[in-house]
Amino acid sequence: MAVQPDTARELVDAIFLFARTLRTTLVHHDSDLLPSALTGVLFLLARTGECRPSELAAEICVSQSALSRQIGELVDRGFVDRHPDPNDKRAHLVSCSPDGREILRTIQERRTERLTAELTDWDQQQVVEALAVVGRLNSTLAPIAGSTPQRTSS
Repeated sequence: MAVQPDTARELVDAIFLFARTLRTTLVHHDSDLLPSALTGVLFLLARTGECRPSELAAEICVSQSALSRQIGELVDRGFVDRHPDPNDKRAHLVSCSPDGREILRTIQERRTERLTAELTDWDQQQVVEALAVVGRLNSTLAPIAGSTPQRTSS
């Protein structure tokens, strides 16, 4: 049976509220380490691997100029390496530096600790089931967003 429009609307609202809750519960607490926008860029760059900034901008769905500023700040902080593209000397490639991977590991550990503390009344099976549903939603919606779902562990 097809999903009813009212049910889909409720799901849209629930996902929006869930994303908001995640940001306030997990993400905002890391701003002392790295602003959330930069963390997002660094996270996706680490998952994508070395690439041109234009490719990363398309993946993140932001303008190249906005991403350029963020990449510049991450380079200044030592979290991103930038070097000329050997195939096109006019372009450059970016990648997550070892320091960038370390800050991501620290942020991931903090977020994992916070989430674990909040899920004390959940059992392992409930978390596995939630992970399966979120994974299925990502797999279903990623092609619409123009991205390819990738593994969730680092």
